[in-house]
Amino acid sequence: MYVGTLSFDLLLGDVRSLKEKRSVVRPIVAELQRKYAVSAAETGGQNLHRRAEIGLAVVSGDTGHLTDVLDRCERLVAGRPEVELLSVRRRLHSDED
Repeated sequence: MYVGTLSFDLLLGDVRSLKEKRSVVRPIVAELQRKYAVSAAETGGQNLHRRAEIGLAVVSGDTGHLTDVLDRCERLVAGRPEVELLSVRRRLHSDED
């Protein structure tokens, strides 16, 4: 069994309130969950208007499939015009760790 995680540090565009922030972050999280069947959530920066951290996790029996899903998720977030992707942290874990 392999577990892959991604943590995205995002700078949001013209956002002036936490309500506006939610209207940007929630659709990204929902699309990741819907398209790639990953577990995703806003995991940091909840009190900051223009910054967000989104974390996601994937479980797979094959490292090739795991890497493919993580790559696709990263491309999806990087391609969103309303956010700037500042950094991505990727971690792979196995049940032998």
